[in-house]
Amino acid sequence: MLRINKKHMLKNITTCLVLLSTLFSIAQTSILDSETKTPVSYTTISFGNGNGIFADDDGKFLFTKKLYSDIDTLFISSLGYKDLKVATQNLAKTIYLKPEADKLQEIIVKTKPKGKFKIEKIKPTTHEDYYKCWLPTIESEIAVFFPNVDKKTKRLTQVYLPIKVEAKTWHKRKQAKSKKKTFSTLFRVNFYENDNGKPGNVLTYDKVVFIATQANEKIYELDVSKYDIFIPKSGAFISLQVLGYTDKKGKLIPNKKYQEIKTKRGIVKVSTTFRPLLPFTDKISVKRTYVKRIFLNGNKWVLYDKKNIKKSNLLLSGLNNYGIGIKMEVYKKED
Repeated sequence: MLRINKKHMLKNITTCLVLLSTLFSIAQTSILDSETKTPVSYTTISFGNGNGIFADDDGKFLFTKKLYSDIDTLFISSLGYKDLKVATQNLAKTIYLKPEADKLQEIIVKTKPKGKFKIEKIKPTTHEDYYKCWLPTIESEIAVFFPNVDKKTKRLTQVYLPIKVEAKTWHKRKQAKSKKKTFSTLFRVNFYENDNGKPGNVLTYDKVVFIATQANEKIYELDVSKYDIFIPKSGAFISLQVLGYTDKKGKLIPNKKYQEIKTKRGIVKVSTTFRPLLPFTDKISVKRTYVKRIFLNGNKWVLYDKKNIKKSNLLLSGLNNYGIGIKMEVYKKED
């Protein structure tokens, strides 16, 4: 029988954690605005092979050859900035992004109307079936379309996001005696104009993020009233994107975002999935959910249906929408 020396094992684990912590502190790279020298939060760092990572709220990210031995170039992008291509050889500790003035000017700044308004709410659509959920990965973004049928001025105040926090084996447990496995996941929410039926220009450059944990209910209520986001007459898209797991302080944990699995054809990279899961539904008659893979296909949006997405178990089951809900102030007169 093989005996395990617990003290020896604990010592090895502690040593590994110390080395890993040292590696993170040495290898982190900061992304700053070239003019203001301030951090560019949640920047996208693409590897050009269908994978990538994100910078944290301080504009920092971790890249080392030990983690990503086959990557020689990084493609860095962020809303409102010019894209940048950098080599991983002798990667600088600080990278500067240049603001793209033309894109920054595209946002129409609106102030809160002074007239009377009524509250209008579109309820979220959700369910309790773990196996009818989207598995979030950092290369995917999901956007849901909301039309502005009567063309009135509408100011978003709340976004209701269906989530599924239970573990895969939760239904087999005695819930009264079991504890949910802990996690802390950072999500970003984006708001887009309607550009001929697909998400277009962003409606705000504010970084709208939130953290979901195992303690959340099945609907995450996100207050967005402070951002003064107005739905255009042509409608708007609201999207959800996972950025990764965080530590106890809410900082993104710099870990590998894909797993390498050995097969007969060689090593296959499989994207890491994150909790909570996102319930998809067949209860919405109109197809209004769009998806894109951040690091693939030119970052293009496609309607989530069988014509565009192959081999999807959700679509095969008729689950083609993510049921985001919203709350709005609807004004009687145009401002």
